[in-house]
Amino acid sequence: MCDKNDNKCGCISELLEKIIRLQKNSFQNCNQEGCSRPFLGPGEVICYNTRPISLYNCTTGAPWTVDGANIFRLESLDDCCCTCRILNFENGTYTSTNNFFTIDLNCVSAVQCYDDTYISI
Repeated sequence: MCDKNDNKCGCISELLEKIIRLQKNSFQNCNQEGCSRPFLGPGEVICYNTRPISLYNCTTGAPWTVDGANIFRLESLDDCCCTCRILNFENGTYTSTNNFFTIDLNCVSAVQCYDDTYISI
């Protein structure tokens, strides 16, 4: 049962804040060359800019579904509300949409993260 007095958004919002920071910083070191390059291997590295997530309803435990989709990209966080972009997932590939929604994190009981990916925004 959802209870705003439980302050459930505390740990969930902390997790989502980390995801936002990772997504915003995803391209800082991707094209760096030389000895201080932060990765091993060839000069080209795939830079991911998205950690896809699913959000789960705190009353039913079912994934939140918006416009038939249940995988999203976190776009912003404001206290206990987050705004997400709806992602389409087909044949192992994510594509972004221009559809967004905002949800009260007190209505979210769990977050599932998927493998990081690159999407064109």
